[in-house]
Order: sequence, then C-alpha cells, then structure tokens
Amino acid sequence: MKSVRNDPCPCGSGKKYQDCCMNSASKQHASMLDDIEQVAAMNPNLSLDELNIVAEHKMQAANNLPVPDFCGLSPTQMANWLYSPFNELEWVTISTPEDLSRSPVMRYLALILDEAMQHGGSFKATTKGNLPTKLVRQASDELPQFAVSRYPTHISINEYCGTNEDKFNALHYSRVLAEIAGIIYRRSGRYHVKKTAQKQYQKQGINAFFIPMLEAATVKYNWGYLDGWEHAMDLRKFWLFMLWRLQSHGSVDQLIEEVATAFPNVLLECSSEEYLSPSQLLGTLIESRFIDRFLQFWGFVTIERKRYVSETHVPRKVDILPVLKQAFQFNIDNQ
Repeated sequence: MKSVRNDPCPCGSGKKYQDCCMNSASKQHASMLDDIEQVAAMNPNLSLDELNIVAEHKMQAANNLPVPDFCGLSPTQMANWLYSPFNELEWVTISTPEDLSRSPVMRYLALILDEAMQHGGSFKATTKGNLPTKLVRQASDELPQFAVSRYPTHISINEYCGTNEDKFNALHYSRVLAEIAGIIYRRSGRYHVKKTAQKQYQKQGINAFFIPMLEAATVKYNWGYLDGWEHAMDLRKFWLFMLWRLQSHGSVDQLIEEVATAFPNVLLECSSEEYLSPSQLLGTLIESRFIDRFLQFWGFVTIERKRYVSETHVPRKVDILPVLKQAFQFNIDNQ
C-alpha cells in the first residue's frame, strides 16, 4: 500500500512522506533506472537475472552512503545499531576493560558475589527482599573510589550511598541487572549465585560478567524504572548512537540536538508535557536515563551538576573516563 503524500513517512523520521522519502525515493529510482539503462545499453547480452543483480548492487551502494542527519552514518550502519541483537553490532568493538574497580555497577556486583561466596553461594535477604544492611554499608564505603565523588552530594539524594537498598539507586540498579543477566536469583528469602556464575567468578573474577551485565542494561532493563517520568519513550534503541556521539564531543546539548535531528519522531512522543517543550523533555530524559543512570552508574563518564547563571542554563559537558574508551572502540570509516 503506497503512502499518501501527507502521511507520516514509513521510514519513521516523523516527517511527511512528501517531505522525506517520497522525493528521495523518486530521485533514487530515476537515477537507478538511468544507471541500469546505461549498463544494459553497454552490455546488450545481459540477462534479466544479471540486470537484477546490477540493480541490487546499486541499492546496496545507496544504503551505504553517509547521511548528514545521521552524523555521517549510512542507513545500513544506523539500522544495525538500532535493530541488531547485542552480539551482532557492527562498526564498534565492545571489550571488557582489565580494571573494573572504578565502575560502581561492577564493584557493587563484586560485593554481592563475595558475600554469597563466603556463605556457600547464597545469603539472606531482608524481609522486603532487599540486600542486607551489612552489604549496603560496604557499598556506601566504596563511594570515594568512584569518579562521581568529585561532585559532593548530600547522602539523602546521593545515588551511590544509602542506609538501605531502597534509598541506594546505584546499588539497587546493580542488583536488578545481576538478576536480569541471570547471575543471581532470589528464592526462599535468600539471594543465590548460579552455579555456573560461581565457577566463572572463581576462574575469571568480576570481568566475566561485564558483557552480560552490559547487555542486560542496554537490551532488557527498563530505563524509566528509577525516575518519576511517565513517558514510555524507549531511548535504549538509540544507546549506541548516543554513546558514539557523546564520546566524540562530550557535549550534552549537542547530543540532544543530534538525537532530535536523527530521530525527529521522538519529539512527537515528548509533546504531551505541560511545562517543558518537546526538546526540553527529550533532554531531561537523555540526561537522567542515559547519562546519569547508565553512563555514570557504569563509571563511563562523570557530569557536573546543573548550573544556572542569571536563570540561564549553563551548557553541560561530560568527562569521558578511561573505562569507556577501553570498553568501546568505534570504527566509522566515513567520519
């Protein structure tokens, strides 16, 4: 069924079909027909199957051309980052850093595993099903080891320490990821480490779980879980694109603009907020869900607190930390 001119473009850009793929598709189709006619004229003995192969190659070439709105990514590259399974991502190499001691998520996981291994592979949960107070205290004591400690925050709102798991977002996040990743599970009032995970930990240490935890965080975990925003917009599918852009320039405002340009339909999902413009809401969600409670929880970046001068927002920059550079190596040839 063909798209009507004023319908939203089926490519998902958020633009009208006549303003997006209709023109480009028509131009591409006309150009391709000209190319094929030229090939046929120069090679009159080609069969229909051979001409179809030529057309297929032409289409592949078009899909591999860089797109300015994608910051130079081609449609093929973008499609891989948006829709491919975690283990089939291309144009990026994801590696386990040798030293994960400065990563809050991985350090908290190590504390959980150590506590279980000291007690035969499991330990008792609280009556609410949370991690025990002893472990929460140990995790709170780790704060000075993390880069986020350079920005002092009162304990009542600090996500990296707390008196119990309910008030300790980074620790709670880590425990939830460990369950999603299939490393630990709760049964009969106790947290257990799976037998296979115990063997992996004994052989490889905490590094054995970096990739499984990362996959759980980017594919399975609900990024809106810890915030008060009701918007269901799923930023997870853009995570690798956002990471690539932020790693290249470190500017929060530029990242928000690039996401809005590459995926303008996300602004339509942000249009229902009464007090914020769509771009402001998008920026808030990117900062809270992607930067604060993903990148910082993992120890990939630090970001200073929001500041205002004469009621004007001061643009925020992120500091890219070594663990991020060690974990992600991007290979974008058309940059």
